[in-house]
Amino acid sequence: MIDICKKLLNRVKIWLQSLSFRTGVIVLLCCIPFYILSFAQMLLPISAAAKGVLWTILFGMAKTCQYGGLTILGVEGFNRLKKFFKRK
Repeated sequence: MIDICKKLLNRVKIWLQSLSFRTGVIVLLCCIPFYILSFAQMLLPISAAAKGVLWTILFGMAKTCQYGGLTILGVEGFNRLKKFFKRK
């Protein structure tokens, strides 16, 4: 079972790395609204249990977008982004 999971994760990683730089940047930027929503939902007048569930889902989506975007970008793409922001 563990071997199957490792193979599946490796295939997903290879697929993500085959996506373009632009896709990686878009996925990485998608984590920002999820982070904002994960904390802004605390202001809603709902039960604490519902807030906990919403926070878990939204924060999980933010982390998924963050790590997915970084996987798509890879080391070269990440260095390319750093150079872009250092120039400005």
